[in-house]
Amino acid sequence: MQLEMLQSILLAMTRERSTQRVFETIVEGMSADGGYALVRLWVRGPGDRCEGCAMRRECPDRRECLHLVASRGQSLTDPGADWSNTEGRFARFPLGQRKIGHIGATGEALLLEDVGADSRWIVNPQWARDERIRSFAGQPLVFRGEVLGVLGIFCREGIHGEAFQWLRYFADQAAVALANARAFEEVERLRLELEEENALLREEFLGDGAAHDLEMVGQSEALRRVLGQVDLVAPTGAAILIEGESGSGKELVARAIHRRSKRADKPLVKVNCAAIPRELFESEFFGHVKGAFTGAVRDRVGRFQLADRGTLFLDEVGEIPLELQSKLLRVLQEGEFERIGETTTRRVDVRIVAATNRDLKREAEAGRFREDLFYRLSVFPVSLPPLRERRDDIPVLLSHFIGQAAQRLGVPAPSVSRTELARLQGYDWPGNVRELAHVVERAVILARGGRADFSFVTAAPGASAPAAEAPKPTVRRDRDLRQEMIANIEKALAETGGRIYGPGGAAELLGVPPTTLSSRIRRWGIGWARKTVEKTSG
Repeated sequence: MQLEMLQSILLAMTRERSTQRVFETIVEGMSADGGYALVRLWVRGPGDRCEGCAMRRECPDRRECLHLVASRGQSLTDPGADWSNTEGRFARFPLGQRKIGHIGATGEALLLEDVGADSRWIVNPQWARDERIRSFAGQPLVFRGEVLGVLGIFCREGIHGEAFQWLRYFADQAAVALANARAFEEVERLRLELEEENALLREEFLGDGAAHDLEMVGQSEALRRVLGQVDLVAPTGAAILIEGESGSGKELVARAIHRRSKRADKPLVKVNCAAIPRELFESEFFGHVKGAFTGAVRDRVGRFQLADRGTLFLDEVGEIPLELQSKLLRVLQEGEFERIGETTTRRVDVRIVAATNRDLKREAEAGRFREDLFYRLSVFPVSLPPLRERRDDIPVLLSHFIGQAAQRLGVPAPSVSRTELARLQGYDWPGNVRELAHVVERAVILARGGRADFSFVTAAPGASAPAAEAPKPTVRRDRDLRQEMIANIEKALAETGGRIYGPGGAAELLGVPPTTLSSRIRRWGIGWARKTVEKTSG
């Protein structure tokens, strides 16, 4: 090869910022010389296809081998042959085996001036004769004492002293170009990873502004017990399982725990396990690398890595698929995980706060949730009472939500009569505090600065009494309301043959979530319906 051509290739390599483009620039440039029949480049990498590798029986150590990353050349005997293919028999070379593996393992260059006379290094001598291959030059790509790869050249002309020395110099410069391209790619990867982390953090801290503005508001004895437990456990670092109905404020308790913990200056990262498609759970938790699966167009940081040294809040943890629970248990026990498509083991220090509206203990007994994971998550359980069990907090919550809604909507705060307050305190609140917040916002919009009217509340699904027809409804005792609800549930169960779940079930008939209906049946001990709940839920 002419010296000017080598210099031209070197100059082109220095401009590349992609390792693959460096590979291609080398083989494309060198194969343009008519004397070079075939130019190939291998780089060191982890063992990734050992079971299907043609050289697996020769491989002394499957942890690392040489990967064929670029190939160019032209056949004399078969003009249609594709010598740019990087798959096939020589796609992987064990270190130390044959000529390429020998160069990769030792870092020693190899020159065969007469290929036909040294069959020790040629696998297919007939191919060499047919293609008129006269000589072979193998050069290691060495950077700072480390062999990065091997450049192999099959030549139809002789390679002698000075030309071989120029190839040695060329290989050294190619190693520098490769190392620089890897450095640029790492910087770009870190930049994209940082962008991903920032996006996730913005999602956590800004994405649900209304939820983040909420505080644990109330003065009931039930709420004071919960806050006392939070103050007790928050500084310890123990895993916590928050149990409670949907809308009862489990996320607020998780945030209160994080704020009172020693990790308060680190991220609090939330994962809504109920909103993640089954096939994306592992990627969401642990992340993936580009190309790990269809649609993985870039590296992604998992929630565990994002929450390192902070707190990870697993909302609706009972929705995690059973087959993924073992991987979750591993990272909780050992603090280690791997991204999808990556062999590097990463370590994290994460505190887990989980929440569920299910009875996880019963789920574990039924085999629908790993028992060892349940005990790992519930080192310190916190039971959050529903709003109907803390009715004393409704006036305080009402005032709080009216102030928030009025400020957010830019309207005057309406007044609330005693009658309307009594209406709210008599309602059963199947949606708990979340439902109250939505009801208040609707009333503030309708009030237009006047008096708040909550007459629509008793007509909502799950109300404990029928809609009031009189302008000033009579306040009834909670015990009477409960008896009416029990009778209504029993009637619905009778009409549906005891079926709670699915289309036409009692939950749909009553207009409440199946989990809420099941909870009421168990809590109030509704005769034969209790057996129905146990039968239909597992």
